[in-house]
Amino acid sequence: MTIDFNPSKKQWKAYELLTDKVTNFVGYGGSARSGKTYLLAYFLTIQSLAFPDTGWGLGRRELKNLRRTTLLTLFKVFRDNKLEKDIHYDYNQQNQVITFYNKSQIFLIDTAFQPSDPLYTRFGGLELTGCAVDESNETPYKAIEILFSRVGWRNNKKYGLGRKMLETFNPDKGHVYRRYYEPFKSNREKEHIKFIPSLPSDNPDPAVLEWIEDMKKNADEVTLQRLVYGNFEYDDDPSALIDFRKLTDIWSNEFVESGEKYITADIARFGKDNTVIGVWDGWRLIEVAKYNGMSLTESANIIRILANKHGVPMSNIIADEDGVGGGVVDILGCNGFVNNSRPLENDKGEKENFNNLKSQCYFKLAEKINLSLLYVADTEYADAIQEELEQVKQHNMDKDGKKMILPKDKVKDNIGRSPDFSDMMAMRSWFEYGYKFVYTIN
Repeated sequence: MTIDFNPSKKQWKAYELLTDKVTNFVGYGGSARSGKTYLLAYFLTIQSLAFPDTGWGLGRRELKNLRRTTLLTLFKVFRDNKLEKDIHYDYNQQNQVITFYNKSQIFLIDTAFQPSDPLYTRFGGLELTGCAVDESNETPYKAIEILFSRVGWRNNKKYGLGRKMLETFNPDKGHVYRRYYEPFKSNREKEHIKFIPSLPSDNPDPAVLEWIEDMKKNADEVTLQRLVYGNFEYDDDPSALIDFRKLTDIWSNEFVESGEKYITADIARFGKDNTVIGVWDGWRLIEVAKYNGMSLTESANIIRILANKHGVPMSNIIADEDGVGGGVVDILGCNGFVNNSRPLENDKGEKENFNNLKSQCYFKLAEKINLSLLYVADTEYADAIQEELEQVKQHNMDKDGKKMILPKDKVKDNIGRSPDFSDMMAMRSWFEYGYKFVYTIN
């Protein structure tokens, strides 16, 4: 059987990576109408037919979207190459499996996070040769990790096939930015992880050229930058609390004035996360320290050392009091930050409409950044800090009720780790609310 694959130059470059002996992860796209799904469909079709009795995953966050979009493109590729249902392949809609005449299979996979299955144990029975995830920016990073662990188990050695994960996506500030775009942009790509940026202009389909012109006439600037020009630095998420341009300024806002000194500390919970400590001079973050696997006593001693070094009184120190962090607060006698406690009154004595103290402090941190009132002088962890602050978003913004930020478990899904740096930074806002003195001079 002959498959009529006519790739663009970018698609062919990606296909070469998908069939070499070195690359494990291939990210492709970065804009709309760049032939992402076309590449994905042909990759799965060719590999399934070329290597009998192999298994291939085809994932997307929701099966209904996969069936309405990605699967339709796959079936179009089948029709264009004269693959007939019930002759060359069978589609079992109940089990969501496509089985070819040569015993190869494509499994349709729902990659959405499910509270009842936080570790994606439902993927445990899969034995895949390779996998592709469409719009992987919508899929939690944990799902990508677990899916890749199921790759390489079905006749890879027999055919000499490497473990391959193809991910297609539009510009996004989540894990695809961190894993693909940022290393590509900074020329720091790893040998086994490659990104192929592709734009609508790379797509030879004449209809796409007409689409580009229509978008230039009618689309807003953010949509145009993202979907036509593939600009990852533009974010169209209306729930984002921090203007990206203002976020990038925090490393150069040297004009922010010095002031009273503070220390904020996010203490590792049960040893799983990092302990992150920040030293502040007003709203200038002048030193950031990160530790892993420290005891409560060690964490308290480090804070004491930093306090003596920078002249910070204990009353100007606050530590996360949730979980094990309460032990550090007890040892030091410093202020405690309880994330889920009630929000504090503002300087007018008014109650603010937040679901808890943590959300209130994150909104205040976002306000400071958007007003160019925060400067981060210590850039050792700049990438991690910026990545976490990009995840500061309002949760359920379309619903009435108290304002809240995106929950930590969702942030972890997006970036693959706990937002320890931004949590430490948000605590600085506590002193704007909960630490006010009135001096009386007789």
